[in-house]
Amino acid sequence: MEKQVLNYRIIIEPEKMGKKTVYNAYCPTLGIADYGDSIDGVLKSIKDGIELALESLAEEGKEIPIDNIREQTVTTTEVRVPEGARIAFA
Repeated sequence: MEKQVLNYRIIIEPEKMGKKTVYNAYCPTLGIADYGDSIDGVLKSIKDGIELALESLAEEGKEIPIDNIREQTVTTTEVRVPEGARIAFA
């Protein structure tokens, strides 16, 4: 049997924890989140979490949600901030 390979979007954001920066990763399609000390570390960790989630879904006979990346648009937009507004930088 041929192995199927799926691709999932992963959003990674840095977070300051005192003097240290950690990286939060989130897979919106599966609702899985994790964190790590580096981008490489958190990518490995969330990949393991995704594989575990897929194994669990398969064992339970449930459908595996897919992330159809080719049909999605991921972008940003610039907006004007109201004068005098306080901005909290993440």
